[in-house]
Amino acid sequence: MDPRLAAFERLLTVMDDLRTQCPWDQKQTLETLRPLTIEETYELADAITEGNKHEIAKEIGDLFLHLVFYCKIGSEQGDFDVTSVLNGICEKLIHRHPHIYGDVVATTEEEVKANWEKIKLKEGKSSVLEGVPKSLPSIVKAIRIQEKVKGVGFDWDNEGDVWNKVNEELQEFHAEQQVNSPKREEEFGDLLFSLINYARFVGINPDNALSITNSKFIKRFQLLEEFILTDGKDISVLSLSEMDTYWEKAKQKLSH
Repeated sequence: MDPRLAAFERLLTVMDDLRTQCPWDQKQTLETLRPLTIEETYELADAITEGNKHEIAKEIGDLFLHLVFYCKIGSEQGDFDVTSVLNGICEKLIHRHPHIYGDVVATTEEEVKANWEKIKLKEGKSSVLEGVPKSLPSIVKAIRIQEKVKGVGFDWDNEGDVWNKVNEELQEFHAEQQVNSPKREEEFGDLLFSLINYARFVGINPDNALSITNSKFIKRFQLLEEFILTDGKDISVLSLSEMDTYWEKAKQKLSH
């Protein structure tokens, strides 16, 4: 037997055992698993950001378990099972890749994406944006919105125009900020959306970029705290200039 199939069959068997013999697993529902799955997804995202291959493999395994768990519950309720789920995604992939399984020609990534969105509309979707999950984090949601409308040709022609839009939104936010307008929040949202759009246009994933910056800041600040403790000082009574000195020291240390 193909070792991949053997491994997957083993997971299905373990899931059957857990569902019939473990009190905790027996009590789980689609609803109780949902927040745990979200947490596992973020743990995988962290591992990818950190480049920790061992943790990536481990977290993928956790997600596999959750997906099999959902299928097990679905089969118990007579709604779906692992067979129907896997066959369903295979059929969808075959249908949406006519350049592989049909006679459509698509030689670039952009052509593939455009065909994908057109096929979805033919499948009965009322809007290109219909498939964007409502509960996505805002930055990720903005990226998905922009990618989807790009798939049907709604996009800028060149980088300069996109950057000009960023500057335009920056000026509009600054104008509202100067008069303490209630529209500040809305205009700041427009500015963020335009920055995300620019990042996407030049091939940068803004969510990944911000995640890297967050991690970098955390490492620098925690090292700053270590330096302050080593010097026997209390961070809460230091001036901003004193803390900035430690901040620069931390930056220098981590840059080596």
